[in-house]
Amino acid sequence: MTNVLKTRKDPINRGLTETGRMFSLALEALRQMFKKGIPINECIEQGWFLARVTTVPLILISIPFGMVIALEVGSLLEQIGAQSQLGAAMVLAVVREQAPLATALLIAGAGGSAMCADLGSRKIRDELSAMEVMGVDPIHRLILPRLIAATVIAVLLDAIVSVAGILGGLYFGVHSIHITSSSFFSTFSELSQLADLFMALFKAAVFGFIAAMVACYKGMNASGGSKSVGDAVNKAVVTTFILAFFVNFILTVFYFNFIPQKVL
Repeated sequence: MTNVLKTRKDPINRGLTETGRMFSLALEALRQMFKKGIPINECIEQGWFLARVTTVPLILISIPFGMVIALEVGSLLEQIGAQSQLGAAMVLAVVREQAPLATALLIAGAGGSAMCADLGSRKIRDELSAMEVMGVDPIHRLILPRLIAATVIAVLLDAIVSVAGILGGLYFGVHSIHITSSSFFSTFSELSQLADLFMALFKAAVFGFIAAMVACYKGMNASGGSKSVGDAVNKAVVTTFILAFFVNFILTVFYFNFIPQKVL
């Protein structure tokens, strides 16, 4: 019986241990930032790469996502005769939740997978060991720039996703529910507040940091051949999704408990 219980607890213990190691690696990278500075060139290169591979897919996802939200919410509002409130509902749905999560998923799926594959390839080719022999710290030179780039780009992309999602909802509202664009925009501030935007940007930054953290950890710990790199990429993407949704729940709970909400 004891062995059975121990077996059941092992996956949880392994998961918690691995999560702790991920955050330990990220904190060590941040410590290196204050100790050795920021590799500016590598940060710019990684930031440009993330922006290049994620901006267009995010826009293409956000526009139909906004239309779907407008369809679901707009149909309900139309039944109760409150179509003019579509703009207020779109701001809450898109800015608070859809934009940060969509940004996190794309950074993990496109940028994070590339980070993990790059570091994993360097690991199995012993490039990281060669850097250490030459006196170059891989955590400072490789991981820190990726963490900073993913965090900054996630915040910038969150704004783009919010605008694209709201425009998608506006298009659906004007052409399907037949509301005016002026009524759509005039209700923006009825339910939303500036704290919603700040929280969304903070979520995006946290999700971008987590995506880079998981990708770097999995890549740095790849072992074996090319198959292990592919496995590390798959695990990195799945782990990022799980952590992002869990952290999103925690942040949302704190937000609703400590920030007063506007009411009609």
